[in-house]
Amino acid sequence: MTWKLWTGRILSGLASAFFLVDGGMKLFKPPIVVGTTLQLGYPESSIIGIGTILILCTLLYLFPRTAVLGAILLTGYLGGAVATHVRVSGPIANILFPVECGLMAWTGLWLRNPELRRLLPAVSSQR
Repeated sequence: MTWKLWTGRILSGLASAFFLVDGGMKLFKPPIVVGTTLQLGYPESSIIGIGTILILCTLLYLFPRTAVLGAILLTGYLGGAVATHVRVSGPIANILFPVECGLMAWTGLWLRNPELRRLLPAVSSQR
């Protein structure tokens, strides 16, 4: 196995672990999750649905046959997180964190999926 495959698996695993923990926290609704959700302007009734969507998108991302679809759906989810933090004038770290998670997920997928690398060659390899 090559370094690309292992690096991709590690990056994908780190991103997925965060997504699954975040989604799981939303399913159990500890007070910190409820409070933060309310501060961001979402009703408490939306928390379980948001967590379920995140977990399902992450599971799609983890299975090789549906990984690209999962990455696309996670990108949409993370875009919503960015938009939410921009809307409430959140700190820059809260705005950039979902972007960083998305970059980690896509980089991991690109490194572990040779078909995706053929479709989306690296910028440096085109020179």
